[in-house]
Amino acid sequence: MIGGDAVDLADWRERVARMYLADTDIATFRATRDELFATHPQSPVPPERRDSFTGLSYFPETDAGRATVPMRPADGEISIDSGGPDGVLTYARVGLLDTPWGELTLFWLAAYGGGLFLPFRDGTASRDYDGPRSYGAGRYLTDTVKGTFGRGLVFETPDRVRLDINYAYNPSCAYDDRWACPLAPPENRLDVPIPAGELAHHGDG
Repeated sequence: MIGGDAVDLADWRERVARMYLADTDIATFRATRDELFATHPQSPVPPERRDSFTGLSYFPETDAGRATVPMRPADGEISIDSGGPDGVLTYARVGLLDTPWGELTLFWLAAYGGGLFLPFRDGTASRDYDGPRSYGAGRYLTDTVKGTFGRGLVFETPDRVRLDINYAYNPSCAYDDRWACPLAPPENRLDVPIPAGELAHHGDG
């Protein structure tokens, strides 16, 4: 990546971080995200579809997607294949979250700079789910390397975390096969449906 592509990517990440850190409600946040996806050169939406892109789809906002949960210590590392040129990525386990929907592991990217990462897949991604579905390979709640700070996951204390699944979002590969993304490992795959956050993207906005 050289020249303009690198500058565009840096700008994309800055805009994402500003969007997440801004003091706005969820409706304004989603509208800002739609505008970014529709217009930015680094949008995961394919360029040929951006003119017809009318916005991302979400489950309705719900308090049932929010919980403040304890975090227990966790040990060890896990390797997740990115499916692309980044190859296999190593993540350290930061802690285990005892959520109402099942146990989730919060990870730290074991690379330069690092970053928190919480991928998950829930029952709304199942083909057997009788309702609007989320992306089949799972979603992210936070990936601080990419600027998605706060909102979905906020530490209240070092061992207590506030989760808001209303901010769960799709990895870039949900919009176009040209993207490769690390997906939820088996330990973060839940059977319980959580009808909150972003829905599967169908390509036509």
